[in-house]
Amino acid sequence: MRVAVLCDVHGNLPALEAVLAELDREPVDEVVSGGDLVWGPFPSECLELLRARGSRFVTGNCERLVLDADGDHTWALERLDAGQRAAVAAWPGMIELDVDGLGRVVVCHGSPRSNEEILTAATPEDVVAEALTGVKADVVVCGHTHHQFDRRVAGMRLIGAGSVGVPYEGEAGAFWALLGPDVELRRTRYEVEAAAARLRATCCPGRLEELLRSSLLEPVPREEAIAHFERQAGRDGGRAAEA
Repeated sequence: MRVAVLCDVHGNLPALEAVLAELDREPVDEVVSGGDLVWGPFPSECLELLRARGSRFVTGNCERLVLDADGDHTWALERLDAGQRAAVAAWPGMIELDVDGLGRVVVCHGSPRSNEEILTAATPEDVVAEALTGVKADVVVCGHTHHQFDRRVAGMRLIGAGSVGVPYEGEAGAFWALLGPDVELRRTRYEVEAAAARLRATCCPGRLEELLRSSLLEPVPREEAIAHFERQAGRDGGRAAEA
């Protein structure tokens, strides 16, 4: 069994289309959306593309904000019909899979206990171990912090799948994870300038321009993004601790 985990699409339809085109050339058995899919310029279109593939879905913190019509997230909610809203509301906080070569895999957004928890390549091991307490899995795959990493902590392998739509990798592209028989952290290239024009044309409100610039057009350095997330979590943000 091979599984593609696509996190943090954030309505970036061109990026999602590019990844799915790659999966057309290299099919997998399962596609899992790891949360934060429907806040962004093309929420309905991204959702329907993945539903058409029979994908499985994990809820992210932005799904809650959209359904609660919180601030600028109202714009995305208005682009989802009643059936789509009901489907999003039913998404679980995590799913479990048995993946050949990896064993029991848990896919979540932030961590198994919270879709808002911040885990990065630099999060201290004791913090990661606490976040994974009680989890019965060989591998945990998360998103939320928009960068890829591969760590071994507390007898488990913790994978940051990266972000398809708004990556913080220091370079442009759509970043995702391929599971089975090992873990491959993938980058799919696409025409980001053309994509930015297409995303802007939706007139999606909020931080769209800032996100486009910092993640795709003038990508911030990866270490700078990691340090930002660590500070956001109330930690001082050390050096990356990847396996």
